[in-house]
Amino acid sequence: MTVWVGTSWKMNKTLAEATDWAQGLAEALAGRELGGVQPFVIPPATAIGAVAQVLAEEPRVLVGAQNAHWEDAGAWTGEVSVPQVADAGARIVEIGHSERREHFAETDETVRAKVAATLRHGLVPLLCVGEPAHVQAAGGSGAHILEQVGRALEGLAEDQLARVLIAYEPVWAIGEHGRPATTAELAEPFAALAAAWGSRVQGLLYGGSVNLDNAADLLGIPGVDGLFVGRTAWQLEGYLRLLEIAAGR
Repeated sequence: MTVWVGTSWKMNKTLAEATDWAQGLAEALAGRELGGVQPFVIPPATAIGAVAQVLAEEPRVLVGAQNAHWEDAGAWTGEVSVPQVADAGARIVEIGHSERREHFAETDETVRAKVAATLRHGLVPLLCVGEPAHVQAAGGSGAHILEQVGRALEGLAEDQLARVLIAYEPVWAIGEHGRPATTAELAEPFAALAAAWGSRVQGLLYGGSVNLDNAADLLGIPGVDGLFVGRTAWQLEGYLRLLEIAAGR
């Protein structure tokens, strides 16, 4: 079983900071067995090329993009396309993060179009789904995320689905002010995801206030195939420790 451990840096790190982090990772992993762990890192768009170039010496680490447009080219000022991020070295595209849904008006329809574009160009879609606090409080987490996933992956063939990663990130648990979820709170959503999609997609990941204290417990939840990590992994030491935890699960 592959255990995915990745991080998105959001709108953080200069080129120098990104390059230093990537170089440190490459050096730390040189000659080291990963124990079934698949590392990935998703820098800001400005650093994709630089990070990919550094990690060319450690190709086991996948580099990703935090967003890409559904069209291959055109009059889309400020956007980047899947071919462009692939050209920069990305092999994964993060799609549908709750911050993009909230602040940049992403919808289930645009998320579906981006998933399709990512697959069309041979990259891995990392589909992010998650419910707000009021849905979770009402006991509707499972139904909410299954609806999101169903709309995003509608119409895909089984061989396409087999390349998709799903990251469950409850909105109430992510970000600087997020509340870490308990394993009991995550059992039902992951049971629902695993029953509907676990055998069809490449992996089911959890993201939301992941830290060094709860990572092992999160990886022990039935249905969880990996972790999608924020702040804890922005410092290289934290990310390396997460890789060790995942390898020793």
